Order: sequence, then C-alpha cells, then structure tokens
Amino acid sequence: MNRNFKHSSILRMALMGVGEGDPEKVSRESFMVRAVKIALVVMLYWFISITMVFLNKYLLDSPSLKLDAPLFVTFYQCVVTVVLCKSLSLLTHVIPSHTEFPSLRFDLKVLRTVLPLSVVFIGMITFNNLCLKYLGVAFYTVGRCLSTVFNVLLSYIMLKQTTSMYALMSCGIILGGFWLGIDQEGAEGTLSWAGIFFGVLASLCVSLNAIYTKKVLPSVDGSIWRLTFYNNVNACFLFIPLLLICGEVGTLLTFDKLSAFSFWGMMTLGGIFGFAIGYVTGLQIQFTSPLTHNISGTAKACAQTVLAVMYYHQIKSFLWWTSNIMVLGGSFSYTWVKGLEMKKIQGQTNQSQSSGEKNSVGV
Repeated sequence: MNRNFKHSSILRMALMGVGEGDPEKVSRESFMVRAVKIALVVMLYWFISITMVFLNKYLLDSPSLKLDAPLFVTFYQCVVTVVLCKSLSLLTHVIPSHTEFPSLRFDLKVLRTVLPLSVVFIGMITFNNLCLKYLGVAFYTVGRCLSTVFNVLLSYIMLKQTTSMYALMSCGIILGGFWLGIDQEGAEGTLSWAGIFFGVLASLCVSLNAIYTKKVLPSVDGSIWRLTFYNNVNACFLFIPLLLICGEVGTLLTFDKLSAFSFWGMMTLGGIFGFAIGYVTGLQIQFTSPLTHNISGTAKACAQTVLAVMYYHQIKSFLWWTSNIMVLGGSFSYTWVKGLEMKKIQGQTNQSQSSGEKNSVGV
C-alpha cells in the first residue's frame, strides 16, 4: 500500500512537472489545494446553514403556507433524519468501498441510555423552531444568543468548572447586546416576548445538549452518527403524544395543502438540510479546527442577519445593528479567549510531559 502511494505520488509530481528536488513548489501546490478545499467546505457550511434557517422560517410562519404546526414540522425532520441515517448505513453494506457510515440497529438498551439526552434534544430543536417562528430571521441570532452564557453557568453548576475574567467579560458583552436588541425590537414594535422566551429556552437546551452528549457518547462507541440516529428515533416516539396533546393532528387534518406534492417536497428538503448540517459541521471542524468552526459560525450569523434584512426589506436603527455587533463580537471574543486558554493548557501539558521524560532519562 505504501509502495503504491509512493508510486502515485511520483506520477502525480511528474504530471505536474514537479520533481522531488522542488519541495517549495510541491508545498505551494499542496497549500493551494488545501486552501481551496477549506474555502469550499466553509462555503458549503454557510450555504446549508443559512438556507436551512430561511427554509424553516417558511415552513413555520409563511403567510402563503398558513401552517400552524411547529411540532409536526420538527417531528417530520426527525423522521427524515432517521430514514437518511438508516439508508446510508445500508448503503455502506452494499458498497463499502464508496461510502463510510457506521452500522445501525434498533437497540432498546442504547435507546434507554440515550433517552435523557433525547428529551433535551427535543427541547433544543423544538424551542429553536418556535423561536424562529415568533422572531424574524434578522433577530434570530440575538434571540437565541445566550447559549454561551448558559455554557459558563452550567459548567460551574454541574461540572464545577470556573471561567476566566476575560471570558466572563465576553459573556457580559453578549448579555448587553441581548438586552439592547430586546429594547430596539420593542421600540420598532416587532418584539415578540414568546419568541424571546423560546429563544432563552433554546439556548439553555443547547448548553445542556453539549454536556449530556459528552456523557452519552461512550454508549454509542463515540460515534456522532449513531448518537444522531438513536436521538432522532427517540424523538420520533416522544413527539407523537406531544402532537396529540397540542392539537396539531387536528390542525393537519384541516390543512388545505396536506396532499400537495410541493408541501411535502419542502418538508422533506427541510429534513435533508437538517441532516446535512450535522455532516458539514463535522466536515468544517475536520478541515479547520473547533476554534475556526466557531469563528466561521459567528461570521455566518452576521451574513445571515444582513441577508434577512435585505430579503424582507427591513429598515433597522443604528442601535439595533449595535446590539447585533455586540452579540457577535462577544461570541467571537469568547471563542478566541477559550481557544487561547486551551492552547496554554495544552502547552503546559506538553511541557510537563517532556520534563517527566527528561527526569526518567536522567534516572
């Protein structure tokens, strides 16, 4: 295998007109290829994430669609995710050389283990969609910006982890932008307290989801895709009584577009994008780093806000824009600070390991 790789590398260099004596040109070419790949992955992440938000807004609160069934929209997206996961798993067995996806089966023991996370997961995706339903896409970023603040609070309460002063200052900037945004939305007469309430709950569930995911991952052999599958299977079962209790079954029966192909096409597309965001998120982290992924997410939220204001022909005040800049700036600052802290800890760990190795050699 190594010999084939070496031969293919030599052939590739010959075709490119680059010899083994031109390491600078080889390095430049490989850098350019990697840079293009990273740019394409980031663009793909932005496209899928932004499109998914606008698509969900249409399904949840479109005047032309007139469907008041947010739980059903979320439930259907979970069903699509389960079908896609199972299909890709089966496809891997059929053509293993072309697809890589973990094998999946319905394991009741694993489903029970994942259940507490699934309850939080349902809260996260449902409150996210309800927040989007009652708030505009432009204010969506500010409406659910408190996940960073909840991360700090829950890390201290549940994990007894303290946070640095600089990170706390970043959280303070986010909180300031959040309250200023609420004030400006109220001044413009477009504030929805229901949307704010659901946004806060969504932020709380996002933080809880991250904590419980770390606890549950070992039960699915550390596979995010297996966790996605079991999470969504649980969600499908848990959503059924919620649909009955909230009366959305009756709403669906009287919905005039229930038999329309275009409606189900948009619903399925929303589910596909919901599944795809998990893949491209992992892809972006793989090609860059967790820190760069968070920075890319912050920049994407900024672009999403500008696009929403332009698409819906809205006019916003200077202070409204200031609130968005504070939230995004605070999020970027927090990400940057935590990245520097992790590098510092990693450097100290490496230094202590090298010191230990020297001591052992000296002995």
